[in-house]
Amino acid sequence: MGRRATRGLQDSLESFVHGNRQLAYSVMLRDTFIDALDQELDRLTLKFILRQQPVGIHLRFAAAVLKVNLELERVGDYAKSIAKQVLSLSRYEFTPPLNPFIELAARAIPLLEAAVDAFVRRDVAAARRVIAAEPEVEALRNGIGELLFLERQAGRIPLEAYTPLTNLARRLERVADQAKNISQETLFMVTGEYSKHKDSEIIRVLFVGATAAGPALLAETIGQALGDARFVFTGAVMEPNGGNAAVLDFLRAHGYEVSSAKLRTPDQIPNREFYQVVVALSPRAREAFPPARARTVNLEWNFEDPTDLERTHSVLQNQINDLVSALLGERSVPRSPAVIPVPPES
Repeated sequence: MGRRATRGLQDSLESFVHGNRQLAYSVMLRDTFIDALDQELDRLTLKFILRQQPVGIHLRFAAAVLKVNLELERVGDYAKSIAKQVLSLSRYEFTPPLNPFIELAARAIPLLEAAVDAFVRRDVAAARRVIAAEPEVEALRNGIGELLFLERQAGRIPLEAYTPLTNLARRLERVADQAKNISQETLFMVTGEYSKHKDSEIIRVLFVGATAAGPALLAETIGQALGDARFVFTGAVMEPNGGNAAVLDFLRAHGYEVSSAKLRTPDQIPNREFYQVVVALSPRAREAFPPARARTVNLEWNFEDPTDLERTHSVLQNQINDLVSALLGERSVPRSPAVIPVPPES
């Protein structure tokens, strides 16, 4: 399964570098083999647990296999997603900056191979090396993000290609995250050390619009596209009007993976009381702010014309990136509630 996932990543990168759409389709089709292995590993592991009733290191082994299986299945999904971005980019006549992506892949994919090898050989030292190397990949992805922004501002990248390129870089960076997760499972399996969730509280962000579906649906999709397991992004509207079709078409045209599900009202959001950040996307949406309590931050982002999807999308991308960076920098949400209005960009 690890070999198939790695090959999918390598082939998806090659399809990007050489503009090979046939290879991109092949990556997407081969993902079914990874899904089949995922199901088989689940079946074998659960059969082992039921028949052997393992304890100690054998139980940790079974638990780790289930987790690593999930991580590799996600890597297969990343390869398929990269292939989809390649097909989206093939519609535009331009030359993307290839070398930074090649360098990012040259760091991320070997980490995945090393992580799987360390798991199979139960090599704790190798697993720790993978964990230590993961931040370097994140730094490379941040550099690509800055480069793409400058290239778009200079007009060398079409606006429609910006999001697929950004998503491509994020998927490659997430491969290193999965490698780190696999290595942490190796430590747990061999030593019993469970470090996967140290200092890693899940941060839940709720975006609330008034009646227009645009800003809320855009914000939720942009947030989810970050692919950061430390965050949960959810959109809601005060009065759903069902007018999502144009927004969904816009998101698909920009390379996002979306569903046609209707947005819910704030009262329909499960476990709403556990959301640490609530963002009102219109003055009316401030009605959804929870009562003042500890560890809740209320924000307000305003837009000159929410129906201008291109402009709203650009503003939301910048605001969400800034918000995520601030939250990860602080690693905790301020304890006193606050309302912070953000004026529309001029």
